[in-house]
Amino acid sequence: MQASGNRKQWTNGYPSVEAVQNDIRRDGGFVIEDDGKIVGYFAFLPSPEPTYKEIFGGQWLDDTRPYHVIHRMGGLHGTHGIFSSVMDFAFARDPNIRIDTHRDNVIMQHNLAKHGFTYCGIIYLLSGDERLAYQRI
Repeated sequence: MQASGNRKQWTNGYPSVEAVQNDIRRDGGFVIEDDGKIVGYFAFLPSPEPTYKEIFGGQWLDDTRPYHVIHRMGGLHGTHGIFSSVMDFAFARDPNIRIDTHRDNVIMQHNLAKHGFTYCGIIYLLSGDERLAYQRI
């Protein structure tokens, strides 16, 4: 799959096969199909998310209730509706969703705003890379 929103975000083999296998082991790896063909992938994982423990330049909308996080969302080039499909799936299972994205991924930021997410601040991945953090309740 290709990262259309920010090609610099996913480099050096990310997401690795091991990351996806770990999502699946945690019952959190999901594919998106269109007419029986896999067109996308995403991870939908329960809290806590270690990199969300500290947030800078803002705060979570609610930092007391459990939440789910969406990671590693991607789709085949030219496929449309992936984001909406993931949101339908996620909010049917949990009303409290957190997600983060690279500062350069303006397509993802547009989709987050379009789907009612609120920008909450900056988090840092274990690698030290900065991400913009969002939540919708």
